Amino acid sequence: MNPRIAFIAAPLLTLAYGVIRILDGLDGSRGPGLAWTTGHLAFIAAMGLFVYIFRQMRRMAGGNALSTVIAVIATAGALALATQFTIDVVAGLLSVDNLSMSLLTREIRDTPGVTLAAYDVGPYLFYVGQFALVVQLAVMRRIKVWTPFLVLCDLIMPNIDKDLIPLGAILLLVSFASISHRATSTASRPVPSATEPIPTLV
Repeated sequence: MNPRIAFIAAPLLTLAYGVIRILDGLDGSRGPGLAWTTGHLAFIAAMGLFVYIFRQMRRMAGGNALSTVIAVIATAGALALATQFTIDVVAGLLSVDNLSMSLLTREIRDTPGVTLAAYDVGPYLFYVGQFALVVQLAVMRRIKVWTPFLVLCDLIMPNIDKDLIPLGAILLLVSFASISHRATSTASRPVPSATEPIPTLV
């Protein structure tokens, strides 16, 4: 896959989820139904692309021990979020209304380890890992220095209000579009060592 496609598609799919989520809630409740399923599938697809993106970011950082550990953490977080949203999709498909969907989701969450891995801890690995990778690349001067700020804003938005997910996704798109140019050029040549930073404009 062309790295640029992944860097652009992941924020767009997240944006699609955020917009669909808002539209799904206009009637006062969210799910189950076509909007619920479509939006969640878009986000799951985004997580799949993020796994690829983290691998590309690790490569851009030189594939050293630090970037490898951070990429693994971020990937674990993406898989946790994908698991959480898969539970939502399954619950939506098996339910006839919002109440029954909520009860089924709660039943699944009561399975030992599920809440910890897919809700309480796992997803935060995605946010921490993603931000750490971007900061590492900025410190190494392999991406523009303002990029971590936009990524951080995107990560904060859902915690302020989930209706801000589309705005955060747009900020992420801007930052990832910038990173994609460097990722594409890096993919076509040997990975530089961590002691040989690639100059970048500020």
